[in-house]
Amino acid sequence: MSNELIINSTQDGERIALLQDKRLIEYHFDRNDTAYSVGDIFLGTVKKVMPGLNAAFIDIGYQKDAFLHYGDLGENFPSLVKWGKGVQSQKIPVGPLKTFEFDGTLDKVGKIDNALKKGQQLLVQIIKEPISTKGPRLSMDISMAGRYLVLVPFSNTISVSKKIVSKTERERLKRLIASIKPDNFGVIIRTVAEGREVAELDRDMQNMVEKWNTLFLNLKAGKPNDKILGELGRTSSMLRDMLNESFDAITVDSAPMYEEMRSYLQQIAPDKLGLLKLHTGKVKVFEQHGIEKQLKTLFGKTVTVPSGGYLVIEHTEALHVIDVNSGNKSNQEGDQEATALHVNLAAAKEVARQLRLRDMGGIIVVDFIDMKSGESRKKVEDTVHSIMKHDKARYTILPITKFGLLQITRQRVRPAEAIVTGEVCPTCGGTGKISASILVTDEIDNSIDDLLVAQNQSGITLSVHPFLHAYYTKGLVSRQMKWYLKYYKWVKVMKDTSLGLTEYRIEDEHGEEIELHSAAAAMSRLQDRELEIID
Repeated sequence: MSNELIINSTQDGERIALLQDKRLIEYHFDRNDTAYSVGDIFLGTVKKVMPGLNAAFIDIGYQKDAFLHYGDLGENFPSLVKWGKGVQSQKIPVGPLKTFEFDGTLDKVGKIDNALKKGQQLLVQIIKEPISTKGPRLSMDISMAGRYLVLVPFSNTISVSKKIVSKTERERLKRLIASIKPDNFGVIIRTVAEGREVAELDRDMQNMVEKWNTLFLNLKAGKPNDKILGELGRTSSMLRDMLNESFDAITVDSAPMYEEMRSYLQQIAPDKLGLLKLHTGKVKVFEQHGIEKQLKTLFGKTVTVPSGGYLVIEHTEALHVIDVNSGNKSNQEGDQEATALHVNLAAAKEVARQLRLRDMGGIIVVDFIDMKSGESRKKVEDTVHSIMKHDKARYTILPITKFGLLQITRQRVRPAEAIVTGEVCPTCGGTGKISASILVTDEIDNSIDDLLVAQNQSGITLSVHPFLHAYYTKGLVSRQMKWYLKYYKWVKVMKDTSLGLTEYRIEDEHGEEIELHSAAAAMSRLQDRELEIID
């Protein structure tokens, strides 16, 4: 099984695709304007204490106050508050906690108004990004994640991931970490640490200690609502959490991103540097790997199941609903139970894939085709379990009910990915009235003429729908060649399946999109020049 990470840099952020055997299984859009990400640590201010909810609302600079429940204060809450006050008042001069005296632990069953006061400043960490109309959710159980380890301040506990089942390996890892961890820091050993040598674990530990020292320095000079420590971007955090022996390639199409990732890989996994590649081809990286087409087919309301049938996916404020339909598969089998089982097994695999692909969280209800046999229902449940075991998010799967409903709860820490796959007519803008589509070629010709003659541009690239690409590039003397013979300037013509049939985009030699004048204006200027020649 091969895994490839493909990263496309755009003006709005990075589009990140994880392919497994060339099939898209995860997609993320790491936007440049996202200032509140899971793992970020802020210096917040208590705005409201709500005894009825046993929670408080904290101002961290977001338009909606963030939510902090008493249960998320963490048992080390008294020590964190004491340390934070000491750092801000300059009474604690150094970052290491070797000489710091703990201030007891928090009562697990307590009241929020006994712990927090309005106006109090707190060091808080985002555990859930803003979703819908809600602000971020916070925790004061501060931690810093590395590739193999998670560092937990104000604790001395060493715990090991439950997925490491070998008793010998668990004891070996605990022994190694006990010898290298700093005083008054606890450590959680992640699953990927299994089999790793002490040098790799120590390097990871030192990186996290450096993060803690950065947090200390930033907190000393910090002001309310300041981000004290930022988590890694989505791209680097995916590398940190997912990079393993099964990875075949990491491809990026931006030189700055390439250098950033090369530097990060040098820190966490120097042996993996050979996997990183910079895409320099003429065809866009998402086009070359067939990702654009997969995005269009996988993010719609209706999703086809490969072996027959289809899913209808609906999103509501409270939950997600997935309906399984047999389509024409019902005409191909004589036995109704066999048909239902066949379609449901294929649908179960696609449902598990869709949850991960769209990062759907909260409550998900799947309405499978009714099956009379308990054995058939068990097979479908087992299929969902087997596919979802690779999912990083925490989840719970309940047995299929007698009505064919499967209920799943899945950890939700950020908004679900949503891609609009329906296309509004680019000519009419959805009004239902369009001018003749054949005029698009005239519009393109006029725009090219305007750019090359009136604006003296060169090295431009025209991106069009594949049908138009064939129109401009095929033939003994193509339209593209005729442009060259007319203007003595070469125009690159690229396919872009994300564009509609009558849409096009023109970029300059630096890859920046050129803001085009209207076709009417371009036509007017062309006619003016023709009149000047006649005169």
